[in-house]
Amino acid sequence: MKKKILITVNSMEIGGIERSLAGLLSVFDYDKYDVDVLLFSKKGEFLPLIDKRCNLLPELPQCASLLKPVREVLLTGHPLLAASRIISKLLIDNRFKYSDEPSDAVVFAYLQAYWDSSVRLMPKLKKKYDAAISFMWPHHFVSKNVRAKRKIAWVHTDYSKAALDYEKDLKIWESFDTIAAVSSECGRVFTKIYPSLSAKLVTVENILSKELVRQQADEFVPGDMKAGPDVTRLLTVGRFCYAKAFDVAAEICKILVDRGVKVRWYAVGYGSEQQSVEKKVRELGISESFIILGKKVNPYPYMKNCDIYVQPSRYEGKAVTVREAQILGKPVIITDFTTARSQVKDGFDASISPMKPEAVADDIERMIKDDELRQRLSKNAFESDYSVDGQMNKIYAMIEG
Repeated sequence: MKKKILITVNSMEIGGIERSLAGLLSVFDYDKYDVDVLLFSKKGEFLPLIDKRCNLLPELPQCASLLKPVREVLLTGHPLLAASRIISKLLIDNRFKYSDEPSDAVVFAYLQAYWDSSVRLMPKLKKKYDAAISFMWPHHFVSKNVRAKRKIAWVHTDYSKAALDYEKDLKIWESFDTIAAVSSECGRVFTKIYPSLSAKLVTVENILSKELVRQQADEFVPGDMKAGPDVTRLLTVGRFCYAKAFDVAAEICKILVDRGVKVRWYAVGYGSEQQSVEKKVRELGISESFIILGKKVNPYPYMKNCDIYVQPSRYEGKAVTVREAQILGKPVIITDFTTARSQVKDGFDASISPMKPEAVADDIERMIKDDELRQRLSKNAFESDYSVDGQMNKIYAMIEG
C-alpha cells in the first residue's frame, strides 16, 4: 500500500518557496507515495510546474479567503472570516502603532493574527494521511485541521526578523513531529528563539534541478537586457519587499554611477514595494542605469545573460536565486546577512560583501575590474556539485519517522 502524503502551500505565485516546492514534487517517489497538494489559493504562474503525478486538491474557499481582500470575502458569503480579519488587523495596527519595526516583520504579525482567529472557521480535512507537510508558514492549517500520523513543517526564513507572538507561535510548532530548515544557519537562528524545538530540527536544502535550470536558461535571449560592450550588466531577482532590499540596490547603483562606473542594473520581480523602489530610482536620477523589468515566469535567461549576479538582501533563509545563478556559472555577490555563510563559500563560488551600500559598490567595482576573480568564481560555481540527492532521503526519513 502506498503511503498517503499531504503537502500544503499558499499558492504557486512566483517565488523561491514555490519554485523549491516544484523541485521537490518533481523528484518525489510516486511509486511509493500518493501525494495530495493543497493550495490555499489555486493560482499562480508556477501552477504548470506542479508535477502531473500529484493530486491537486480543490481549493477550499475558507482558506482562499485569507489571500483575498476583505470586501471580496464578505461578498462571497464568509462574514465571520471577514470579521476575524478586520478585528485581527485592528489589534495588530494598535500593537505596532508606535513601533519602528520594518513592514516585512509586521506582516508576520498580521498573518499570525489572521490564522490564529480564522483557523477554527476553516474545514477539517476528512482524509487521514500518513504524513502531512506544511511547506510554508503559517502552519496553523496542518496543525489544527489535518489528521496525520506524522506532521512536518518547513522554515524558510530568518526567524529573528519576524515580529511574532513567539509564545503563541511555539504552540503551533510543538504540534509537529519534525521541522525542516532550508539551511543550517536558518535552523540555528530558529532554535535560538525556540531552544525546546532543537531535537525536532533537520536541515533540508532547497531542491533544484541543475539540468532544468540550464535548459530553461536557453529558452530565449532577453531583448530587454541590451547594453553596450563596455557596460556591465548586473542582475537581482526576487520579490520587491524589505528583506530583498531593492531600495538598497538602487542606492548602490547610484554610488557606482557617480563614480563613473558603467553599469546597468536589471531588477526582475514584483511585490508590495515596487512602486516605492521605482520612485526612489527616479529621485536618484538613475532611471537609465537601474531598470525594473517586472515579473518574469522564467528568470533564467536573464541570469544567463548578466555579467554579475547581486543579492543585496537584508535577510534570507536561503536564497534560491543565488543557487540558480551559481548553477548557471555566474559570478555572485551577496551581502553578509545572517545566513550568508551557509549559502556560499566566500572567495570560492561567490563574494560576501559587508552590508553597507558603499562596501557593496566597492566589491562590484573590484569584480568588474578583476577578470581573474570573475572567472574563478564563475568556474567554481559552475563546476560545484549542488546536487540534492541526499535531501529527498531526509524527507522520506521524516515521513517514515
